[in-house]
Amino acid sequence: MPYGISYAGAEADYNSADAVIFGIPYDHTASFKAGAREAPFSIRRASYNFEEIHFEHGLNQPHLELYDYGNCDDFVLPEDMIEEVNFAVKPAIRDKKFTIAMGGEHSITVPIIQNHDNRDIALITIDAHLDSRDEYLGSSYSHACVTRRASEHLGLDNVYALGVRAISAEELDREDVVPFITSFEMMDKGAEWAIKKAMDEVRNDNIYLSIDIDGIDPAFAPGTGTPEPFGLMPMDVKKIINIIGERLAGFDVVEVCPPADPSGITSILAARFINEALAVYAKHSKG
Repeated sequence: MPYGISYAGAEADYNSADAVIFGIPYDHTASFKAGAREAPFSIRRASYNFEEIHFEHGLNQPHLELYDYGNCDDFVLPEDMIEEVNFAVKPAIRDKKFTIAMGGEHSITVPIIQNHDNRDIALITIDAHLDSRDEYLGSSYSHACVTRRASEHLGLDNVYALGVRAISAEELDREDVVPFITSFEMMDKGAEWAIKKAMDEVRNDNIYLSIDIDGIDPAFAPGTGTPEPFGLMPMDVKKIINIIGERLAGFDVVEVCPPADPSGITSILAARFINEALAVYAKHSKG
């Protein structure tokens, strides 16, 4: 259990829990504004903003028993962070719990993915950046390398990025480009078109959805380390979570940066995305 407050509604013990939520306060490869290490506490606090149910899912919507693991310890080196996440998350994945992680930066997604059997899941990210470099600033575990590391474990045909609008030349000038759809295409063709295309093209059925909060337009999510204009609308992300539906197998929200979010609206949006994922998973697993 966390020091201080738990995530709202996380009243179950581990053994009886359907879902486990983790805080992973790591931001030591941040390349512009650091501060994502403060996000787990800020998102937990924001989770108390909401009603116990979200009525659009029905008055008698199924309820998940939720356990809050608390925060992983913070380390400087990404290799130490990975070892800590392995220790925390591996038992929950082994025990078939639905896992939700609160970053921290996007590099925290890699060890979670690596703890899944590569035949079990595909990774779909919502992100302003393709994050597919082999290494960045001397680290292969930088937050700029997430989809590359994930594709090495899952296969290039099991990784897809949505909402992308910032890609380096080195990421495009190669044969094994990570598949992506830009936010510009999604504005023209719709979020429904984009997520259905991604779900059709990945090989594995179960989807781990990773939301880098900078995938959303900074007008709605200003509190992030590397904001990028021309992003997705929050309602589009809600639609995407619901369309994934019964294929949703894991979830995280990363790169919320409370020091850059004085009003707290980015943490509130992150908590609402977590609630949406919990509601959708409950509907399809217990409904």
